[in-house]
Amino acid sequence: MTLTLAAAEKILADNFAPWVLDLGLTVASVDAQEALLLLPWSERLAREGGGLSGQALMAAADTATVIAVAASRGGFVPMTTVQQSISFQRAVVGADVLVRARLTKTGKRMAFADITMTAEGTEETAAHATAVYALLG
Repeated sequence: MTLTLAAAEKILADNFAPWVLDLGLTVASVDAQEALLLLPWSERLAREGGGLSGQALMAAADTATVIAVAASRGGFVPMTTVQQSISFQRAVVGADVLVRARLTKTGKRMAFADITMTAEGTEETAAHATAVYALLG
């Protein structure tokens, strides 16, 4: 059973630390293998030089993966990040970021994801991440 957008937004609101919620992430779409979140541009998230900080992008990738796993399970389940790796390919300045987390493999105890981040309105990858999650419940 795929999550509705409202259910995905509720998972976001109910299961993340306040500082993650301060990123302003919203769920744009979900299906059984993928979640698309929008990270809105904010000068508060910019680093020296004006580019969106790597910390914000990593947190957004991690959060999108949780929503993708929840969507694949039909709801939130306890899970924890085991590994996350990210490559920053180009700076994002003054633009919202689309964060697409696609599950590449899910099992009873583990989930693997590929996360692509692009500045809205472009096709060029700003950052690419991979993540592994342990499913605890």
